[in-house]
Amino acid sequence: MGRKVTVAVCTLNQWALDFEGNLHRILQSIQEAKEAGASFRSGPELEICYSCETTSSDTWFVLHIGSDMFGQTVPYHCWEVLLELLISPLCKDMLVDVGMPERVVEDYYLPRMISTYTGQTVVPFGDAVISTRDTCIGFEICEELWNPYSTHIAMGFDGVELIVNGSGSYMELRKAYVTVDLVKSATMKCGGCYLFSNLRGCDGQRIYFNGCSCIAVNGDIVNRGQQFALQEVEVVVATIDLEDIRAYRNAIRSRSHMASTSASYPRIQVDMALSDEKGIGLPNCQPIEWVYHSPEEEISLGPACWMWDYLRRSGQGGFFLPLSGGMDSTSVATIVFSMCHLVCDAIQKGDSKVLADVRRIVCDGEYVPTKPQELCGRLFVTCYMGSENSSQQTKTRAMVLAEQIGSYHLTINIDVAVSAVLGIFTAVSGLVPKYASRGGSARESLALQNVQARLRMVLAYLFAQLMLWVRNRSGGLLVLGSANVDESLRGYVTKYDCSSADINPIGGISKTDLRAFLIYAKKKFNVPVLTDIIEAPPTAELEPLQDGHLAQTDEKDMGMTYRELSVFGRLRKQNKCGPFSMFCKLVHMWRDDCTPEQVANKVKHFFRCYAINRHKMTVMTPSYHAETYSPDDNRYDHRPFLYNAQWTWQFRAIDEQVR
Repeated sequence: MGRKVTVAVCTLNQWALDFEGNLHRILQSIQEAKEAGASFRSGPELEICYSCETTSSDTWFVLHIGSDMFGQTVPYHCWEVLLELLISPLCKDMLVDVGMPERVVEDYYLPRMISTYTGQTVVPFGDAVISTRDTCIGFEICEELWNPYSTHIAMGFDGVELIVNGSGSYMELRKAYVTVDLVKSATMKCGGCYLFSNLRGCDGQRIYFNGCSCIAVNGDIVNRGQQFALQEVEVVVATIDLEDIRAYRNAIRSRSHMASTSASYPRIQVDMALSDEKGIGLPNCQPIEWVYHSPEEEISLGPACWMWDYLRRSGQGGFFLPLSGGMDSTSVATIVFSMCHLVCDAIQKGDSKVLADVRRIVCDGEYVPTKPQELCGRLFVTCYMGSENSSQQTKTRAMVLAEQIGSYHLTINIDVAVSAVLGIFTAVSGLVPKYASRGGSARESLALQNVQARLRMVLAYLFAQLMLWVRNRSGGLLVLGSANVDESLRGYVTKYDCSSADINPIGGISKTDLRAFLIYAKKKFNVPVLTDIIEAPPTAELEPLQDGHLAQTDEKDMGMTYRELSVFGRLRKQNKCGPFSMFCKLVHMWRDDCTPEQVANKVKHFFRCYAINRHKMTVMTPSYHAETYSPDDNRYDHRPFLYNAQWTWQFRAIDEQVR
């Protein structure tokens, strides 16, 4: 007779230091797991925030302690939350993992608030495994799954059958398969059941935790959670047969030989069983196929979920976007539209929490969205900020896009503001700067372009603060940025222009990926104008028009294509290339299209621009993280922001190779 065990992994949308909300979501997940018949419940990393192992008469807890980044009161509050869990009747008769800490175990003295309730003074604390009457449970912490010498190998040799990982794994484009392959591999080589619980949503940072909690048995995924969703609590359960694990392991002779010489983990005995004698009637979960989202779908869903969390937790009333009619700001607007689709879908499926958040944001306790366009009109204000250098085509594209997605749209002209600022300079200096096309120097022309861009930022914040007042609503709007990752890397942005904002949903996404996303979104969301926007040449429209037509394009200004920029970005960050090593790689990669001299010139130009503009990344808007080559100075690219832009030694090495 088999031993059937029902286990649960939980995906939670937690918020840093929100002890009240975090506790509520943990309790909800425990309740849902119990109602699904689970005898063991696992949650994501740091779901409370910190730790120990403690037991009451019929409930065990494993709680993770991390480094205290927020002051001395955080551990105290974590113990308070743990006590609430201990007291809760929901946790009775279950093994509950709410988070977990060299194969050493010591006695840990409990805080008085816990020992008063449990009657215990000390508990075992350290790297151990838990033995129940019918199985053995071990724990990995997030990164240990990725470690070259993962602890699940040693635990599997020592007879651990259930391996639990409370994780905080964040989303990057095209990387969803990595975690899945690792989880499957963890049980394929040594057998066993792997329970992977992950966070979901934005907990106050640039990253988006992408859920995908799952359960694997003997190399197969048997159940999984969603990758992108607005649902705050998601519980995934699976019924497994422990005898299947034992039979699988016994069939691997090499594993049995290695296990006989493996060191043992300290065991903590728990006088309970996870299996039920009546469990023979429970059906085993069967392997499932994991279907991955395309990169275009990931762009559509990930930043939209991230923005929703940011909006509802910031206390603001919606978003404001300077909409230029170009591809970047259009991508941001389309992601907001995607967010509105997700919100409407969640409400139609009966998610009362999402509906309550919407009503609070729009200040209407009776409001129920009828369609995404109508919700977009409530949450989203777009504004075309034209000047004498703007074309009728971009103005029209912005207006038509706003109509098709339903945003509250404005069209303004900033020439009066530009003239006023330049008038101050002329009054002081007695000089009138000119564009290069009208006889001015390069620095005069650049200054004239920058003053337009920076005034748009000032106006964006003015309108964001007052538009809800105009519409007889309380609160303000979050300003959205629209600089893509390639422009940030190249420095093709004006410091403190309309790329400066509260958050930027595309700041970690390349131009080439955004183009593919808009092609996908045109069909997915039925926005026909996206075709015209995709086909239009990218331009900042900061220089005078010639006969009413564009005289400036982004790629001409940058001196490189967006496709080349993506290659430079990946080689610089992912391959750790400096100028010389990048040249050595590209001279072969591009040999069919470029001579060595041309490759050398491209590499030198990129690194000069990168060095000159690196300082801009210190003040760039917090962006949704989506690319491993992100130049985000805050977290992902801790490098100098002052370089010797001549790169004399490196460029000389390139020149020698060219010769």
